Amino acid sequence: MTRLPLFEQTVRPEWIDYNGHMSEAFYVLVFGHATDAMMDEVGLGPAYREDTGCSLYTVEAHVRYLDEVAEGAPLTVRTRVLGAAGKKLRFAHEMSVGERPVATSELFALHVGAEGSTPFPEAVRARLEALVEEPPEWAGRAVAPVGRAG
Repeated sequence: MTRLPLFEQTVRPEWIDYNGHMSEAFYVLVFGHATDAMMDEVGLGPAYREDTGCSLYTVEAHVRYLDEVAEGAPLTVRTRVLGAAGKKLRFAHEMSVGERPVATSELFALHVGAEGSTPFPEAVRARLEALVEEPPEWAGRAVAPVGRAG
């Protein structure tokens, strides 16, 4: 099975919040960098955007914060393509420190250009389809509803 390369990043001092842990915004920043790395790998990188005016647009994202992360922690993000068809892409990131999962993100994106959403070029679509994996057990969940106060 073909897999995307892992994305690695170290937690920077400026990412630490008043509780002494990585702030939630920076989890999303790291996931964004992992998305950029995935886009480069499948042929949607800066040269593609420059040549075509097309890129990915995130329509929906679901982030789960699983554990705290300290300054200097080495982060590893594993990215999985969960589905690709036409102009649509579903993918997921899992962030870990060593073997310990610390956050996940599941995303739905559209391939867009100046005229709105548009199908992937054949070569990109084929590359994405070759990378499709079974979703991890945590994918596809929604935010849990809050019960009514009695």
